[in-house]
Amino acid sequence: MEPIPEDWQRGLVIVAHPDDIEYGAAAAVARWTDQGKDIRYVLVTSGEAGIAGLHPRQCGALREDEERRSAAVVGVTTVEFLGYPDGRIEYGPQLRMDLARVIRQHRPEMVVTANHRETWVPGFLNSADHRAVGLAALDAVADAANEWIFPELTEPPWAGVRWAAVNAMLGITHAVDVTATVERAVESLCEHRAYLEALSDEPVLDQAARQIEMSTGPKPGFDAERAVGFELYVYGG
Repeated sequence: MEPIPEDWQRGLVIVAHPDDIEYGAAAAVARWTDQGKDIRYVLVTSGEAGIAGLHPRQCGALREDEERRSAAVVGVTTVEFLGYPDGRIEYGPQLRMDLARVIRQHRPEMVVTANHRETWVPGFLNSADHRAVGLAALDAVADAANEWIFPELTEPPWAGVRWAAVNAMLGITHAVDVTATVERAVESLCEHRAYLEALSDEPVLDQAARQIEMSTGPKPGFDAERAVGFELYVYGG
């Protein structure tokens, strides 16, 4: 298994919900910001349907605040929310256009997104939002580069994306050594305190440590004590 290319400067992480990054890719983000890379986050929803018993109007604002704090832990200061309805994202031209717009605005060389497959592992269904956003993000890279697909966009086309990296459990082709950044990844996930407390009576730190332990385990054929895996897509750039 090969390491993710790191000869780039600006990355854009596109996911569906607050905490999607922290459950998997945040340790890699921390490594990259330590290298001086400019990493920015775009979240399609505010995760407002994510906490049972808490009205979406309250929940959305709370979860946005938690995401900003968790991003800051790993060196990310730009966090945007697109305002799509949590749990009801649909793959289609509107989503692709909005993601093409943000790619044109931020002009990344690397796009990172989450698992767009039907399952996490066999027998465990991935959420509809994850599937829609992950696939739309990959398609939007090409859309952002083409002046004719969404001519209503006012931002100039951006063909500078060289790679897209999908954070996943299966089908990974590349990995990132995160041995030095797993503690910050745990701290970052802990910032989603209200969300984690609603999920379980287990202490937040214990939940976060267990999740990061699972997501950053050794990867076959990759020489690192702790690693995050990705399926890498290559673009013309």
